[in-house]
Amino acid sequence: MDASPALYDLSPLLRMMLLGLVIALGPLAWVWLRNRHAPAAQRLRVLTLLTLFLTFDLVLFGAFTRLTDSGLGCPDWPGCYGHMSPVGAKEAIAAAQSAMPTGPVTHSKAWVEMVHRYLATGVGVLILVLALVSWGERKRLSVWHGWPLLTLFWVCLQGAFGALTVTMKLFPAIVTLHLLGGMVLLALLRMQAVGYALAAPGSPGKTGLSPGARTALWSVFALVWLQIALGGWVSTNYAVLACSEFPTCQGSWWPTMDFRQGFSLWRELGVTAQGDAIPFVALTAIHYVHRLSAYVVLAGLGWAVWRLWPVPAMRSTAKALLALALLQLASGMVNVVLDWPLLAAVAHTGGAAALVVVLTGALVSTRTYSEPVGDAAYNLSQAIR
Repeated sequence: MDASPALYDLSPLLRMMLLGLVIALGPLAWVWLRNRHAPAAQRLRVLTLLTLFLTFDLVLFGAFTRLTDSGLGCPDWPGCYGHMSPVGAKEAIAAAQSAMPTGPVTHSKAWVEMVHRYLATGVGVLILVLALVSWGERKRLSVWHGWPLLTLFWVCLQGAFGALTVTMKLFPAIVTLHLLGGMVLLALLRMQAVGYALAAPGSPGKTGLSPGARTALWSVFALVWLQIALGGWVSTNYAVLACSEFPTCQGSWWPTMDFRQGFSLWRELGVTAQGDAIPFVALTAIHYVHRLSAYVVLAGLGWAVWRLWPVPAMRSTAKALLALALLQLASGMVNVVLDWPLLAAVAHTGGAAALVVVLTGALVSTRTYSEPVGDAAYNLSQAIR
């Protein structure tokens, strides 16, 4: 049997869509049973939070797929050698594994890849339901119904990047964009969840923050996105092990690096734009820029925690940011000194995703007040009033 199928084989697409519907029926039934008598905004908020949770899990499983080199476990899309599951493709997988026992195609990697696609299809169905219900309830909701529609468009775009990840053979720029797309999906869902909460009867509304505190939030939000892009570039180029000690790299505070080759974005995995094997000094540049940027992000997170801590309503957010900063520092160091253990690497991606969720929630649920006073003084004056 041919072990090199066509890159796109849509024959199993309908069955996979039906499977995605089956996967989504469980969460949908749970939300309906628990909230069938609740207002529409409450039902949508619960469904959005559940979808956010499952999308977060999907991002983690995507990291697991990438880190176990399972991204090409099924070298076509959307199925596996034209089948809905690795069961139907077992002969083709066996032939590919016999030709190359260590991969990229093996039975275990095929299952990891297909489970990732099944979960993605289920999340896509949930987001479709969110868009349809929010559109149907648009006249009764004060929340802008365009966000769920934008999220539906984005998940479709994310699916396209998932297909390109496979068909372009783990092209680093595409894989990094796919990771960033997953983070954008988390941010969109978090925005909707906060919007429904603010629209609920009895909601206290947005928390007032000083211009300095909001600036700190926006600044660290931008830094986190930059750092996620750099981290994705490190991971997709397998540059984690270019530096195997901390805080120095290769025994130096400024190792030999090739920034031009390292940050040449449009090239295939493992080669330069000219088609030569990518030099180790380029991988070093990729790794070390990410590490230097991490110091800036940690400082920014410390600044945001300091500005938010005096605000009682934001104290839990400040604690979450502090905990996530420590998690990222610890998991990043473990990845370097222990040669990229799988658990630490997945946790590092999870920490980045959690930062996006927490910071997005903080920005959407707050506003800038105009009084030229500190946060603590402002909240005291509010309490007195």
